[in-house]
Parts: sequence; C-alpha cells; structure tokens
Amino acid sequence: VAGADGVYAVDAPSAGSYVLIAAADGFQPQASTIVVNGEPVPYDILLSGTSGLNGVVRAAGDALPVKDAMVVVTDVRGDVLATGTTGEQGEFGFGELVPGPVTVAVNAAGFRPRALPVEVGGTGVTRVEIDLEAGARLQGVVRAPGGPLADARVTLVDAAGNVVATATTGSDGAYAFA
Repeated sequence: VAGADGVYAVDAPSAGSYVLIAAADGFQPQASTIVVNGEPVPYDILLSGTSGLNGVVRAAGDALPVKDAMVVVTDVRGDVLATGTTGEQGEFGFGELVPGPVTVAVNAAGFRPRALPVEVGGTGVTRVEIDLEAGARLQGVVRAPGGPLADARVTLVDAAGNVVATATTGSDGAYAFA
C-alpha cells in the first residue's frame, strides 16, 4: 500500500520478470512489466482518474426531454469512446472515461444534430445539459395536369440562392427534405 505521499515498496522473492499492478479507488488500474536483477528498481506509476459523463438532452424552447436521442462521445482524434441513447427523461450516462477534452455529439429525429466540446474532469462525474433546436422537414407532391409526376427533380435553395439539397420524386410524385 502506498503512503500518503504515493511512495511504495514491494519486495520481489527473487530475480526475474514480474507484473506490477497499481490500483486505487477512483482511478483506472495500470499493469506494468518489471524486470528485477537483484538490485532495487525505481519505478514511478501514473494512474489516470476514472471519470464519468452524464447529462440530459432537451428540446430548446420548451425544455422537454428528448427520448431516444443518439449520444456519441469522441476523443480529440475522433475515435469513439462511448455511445448510447437517451432514456425517457432525456438522460444519458457513461462511466470509465479518461479525463480530458471530448466531443459530445447528439442526433435525434426531428432535431438538428449538435456537437459540443466537453472537458471531462479528473475524478467524479462531469454533467452536461444539451438543448437541441427543432429540425424542419419539408415534403410535398409534384403534380402535372395528369396527376402526380414521377422522377421530377426538386431543388432546395437557401435565401442566398445556394443549392442546399436535391431530391427526385417517387412514383407517387412525393419528395421530402429532412
């Protein structure tokens, strides 16, 4: 057991190769291979804190919880660390995250996706509240004098005239932009 200053000493029964495991409450355990040749081996160990991230996803404006939203946590390289969906009250939670900067991305039907940077603390649970803006769905039917028009090209442009998306109508003349 390490002292209050973190100093420890372990006696090896003989020369050889050993696995040194360091563990403490609130930290991720670490295993290291140590080779002992009859002389004391100084070896410092750095334990990373076990941290968590939890929070709630709500609709902006009315603050109602968003159920079944996909929540993805990535590190600074974009590697996925955790994924999950929100519960009935819009809540989510992830344990066993390494402290440091992460990106939390949230996507839910009927809402604009959102990504935000979060700093996961060294110990304990970091809490975040995420508000999603409502997303629009534009849909309709293209008709010609003879009825619905299949395979018609529909173009969506923004206020500046830039093309945002295109769609082709189905056999019933219907199109949709999410």
